[in-house]
Amino acid sequence: MIYREAGQYKTTYVSDSQIFPIAQDRYAVAALLVIAFLLIPLFATQYIFSAILTPFLILALATLGLNILTGYAGQLSLGTAAFMAVGAFGSFNFMTRVDGMPALVAFILGGICAALVGILFGLPSLRIRGFYLAASTLATQFFVLWALSKVPWFTNYSTSGVITTQKVQILGFKFDTPQSEYLLVLAIVAVMALMAKNMVRSNVGRSWMAVRDMDVAAEVIGFRIMRTKLTAFAVSSFYCGVAGALYAYCYLGTVEPEAYSLDLSFRILFMVIIGGVGSILGSFLGAGFIVLLPVALSIIVHYTGLPNSVTSNLELMVFGALIIFFLIVEPHGLARLWQIGKEKLRLWPFPH
Repeated sequence: MIYREAGQYKTTYVSDSQIFPIAQDRYAVAALLVIAFLLIPLFATQYIFSAILTPFLILALATLGLNILTGYAGQLSLGTAAFMAVGAFGSFNFMTRVDGMPALVAFILGGICAALVGILFGLPSLRIRGFYLAASTLATQFFVLWALSKVPWFTNYSTSGVITTQKVQILGFKFDTPQSEYLLVLAIVAVMALMAKNMVRSNVGRSWMAVRDMDVAAEVIGFRIMRTKLTAFAVSSFYCGVAGALYAYCYLGTVEPEAYSLDLSFRILFMVIIGGVGSILGSFLGAGFIVLLPVALSIIVHYTGLPNSVTSNLELMVFGALIIFFLIVEPHGLARLWQIGKEKLRLWPFPH
């Protein structure tokens, strides 16, 4: 009875095709936004902002970008962190070399730079697919980090290669505290998640899914394969680029190539697998799970007294076991489990 849509009549096409057609979903999203914007800033500590909430939101945005490419368009990628690095260094150079450049505009321009790089390295997807495409995007990871490390212009000729980011200021308001940085990241992620939700329901999103399911049949019925694939790479890289800029300015406080290593790309890929491939909600569930898992493991280790030889690799062991578990038991991840729970609530008290 709590999640029952009986009596909610749709009398127009617009009301039937809205993002959240069921009233309970609209109330739940509204309540979640109120809690995130109003209640959490009042009660959360600086540690929660800096170590949990802000990285969770940034990684969720990067996971969302990869999910657009892999989950909706069916194009494998192992170079997510490279596109994040392009966004971070692009934003840094725009703010450094253009006087008075607003931080928000710099983040957008950094995302556009990442989108251009994504289109360039997405060209092989027109000829190759599957494992070979993943290998080509893996080459992107190494090439981008090599270029950022070896070309001094990108780091503004810094001798150490590690640069402290500029202060983020938007409309005269400075975002220099963990609370204000969290609110900035939350606002950007909320807007971009809403844009992604609308995008995958549009003609662009339908073309992505058609190419993902069967690209030959999609081309036969009129979809332009080249434009569809490159659009997916561009949009995905833009999201990852903005996430990379936020990662540098609102979480790390520095711009350095080593922060965007291959390990970060694999972590984001794990978030997609665990959260759910081809799901906006799954991007957030997977990011939350991966961010909170080390915290939970550290608490367990503290109270169980496991030896250091086990605890040092416990996180990697658990990650590997979870990947195998979800691939075997529920390939669609946590988002599918959430969907099953909602379907049972609709039929309660007679779920099947």
